[in-house]
Amino acid sequence: MTKLKIKGMTCGHCEQAVAKALAQVAGVSRVIEVSREREEAVVEGDAQSEALIAAVEEEGYGAEIVR
Repeated sequence: MTKLKIKGMTCGHCEQAVAKALAQVAGVSRVIEVSREREEAVVEGDAQSEALIAAVEEEGYGAEIVR
């Protein structure tokens, strides 16, 4: 399981965009949660951290891995 801190989400559409982007990353088996209130996303699988961050940033949001 990987948790990401997401910056810039302001609405449900933002959450959906981030979830869709993360789901398309190679190695993601499931997007568990995307929450704008907590500014985080949680995914399962063995996706590379850099790929997850890049996918979120391509949608226009900031992202970093939470350890």
